[in-house]
Amino acid sequence: MHDDTISSLDSKTPATAQAAASQTVRALLGLRELILGGELAAGARISELWVVERLGVSRTPVRAALIRLQEEGLLDVIPSGGYAVRLFSEGEIRDAIELRGTLEGLAARLAAERGVSENWLRHMQDCVDQIDEILAGELTEAKFSTYVEVNERFHRLLAAASSSSVIERQLEKVMSLPFASASAFVMVQAIDPGGRDVLVLAQAQHRSLLQAIRQREGARAEALMREHARIAHHNLQSAFDNQKAMTRLLGGNLIRRPAA
Repeated sequence: MHDDTISSLDSKTPATAQAAASQTVRALLGLRELILGGELAAGARISELWVVERLGVSRTPVRAALIRLQEEGLLDVIPSGGYAVRLFSEGEIRDAIELRGTLEGLAARLAAERGVSENWLRHMQDCVDQIDEILAGELTEAKFSTYVEVNERFHRLLAAASSSSVIERQLEKVMSLPFASASAFVMVQAIDPGGRDVLVLAQAQHRSLLQAIRQREGARAEALMREHARIAHHNLQSAFDNQKAMTRLLGGNLIRRPAA
């Protein structure tokens, strides 16, 4: 691992770039919420202009958000122009989350066993410290946006800490599976009364992971990341169990649940 790799992941960018990134994350979160909430049902066509008007975000970040969601596998590109929401089964989502946990667990184990520089760990610790600040007060829309940026940076740093380009590439592929990204279900915390508790648990796992890597405890680091990914299973279940979310999800036919 080299300092230039860290620099490419560093969130300390000029104010204008940070503002643009924040707008993109806002559009990304807004679109995910519309999809997860069922307002954008499976097969629904989405145009850039509609999103601009619906979310009040300028066209450039909307375009970036749509591309990101297409890369994550939530949208399909329509040959004639625009995007359409994909249809997923609950099983597909759970398998994608499990696969991410397996690969991130492997990345964590290799990072612990092969060793990580103090400089690298300091950058990961910076992410943890920033999340602490975010969770200290009210979780506003702006804070959710920042949480997504910092949390995703932490996970990218972890993937790179494995010192394995193979694992990094495979994790990038996994993130293109439906709802498999590290922050895919972050908006569930906005509608789930226990959402903050889940974020606090995830943060505790972040701290424990850094400790395990520092102490070269490969098995513990791997187990922590596999369990960490399963928080997304909890969030998925919360989306179904929460009456408001479940009504919108099933009404929108975004996610199919097997018949009882």
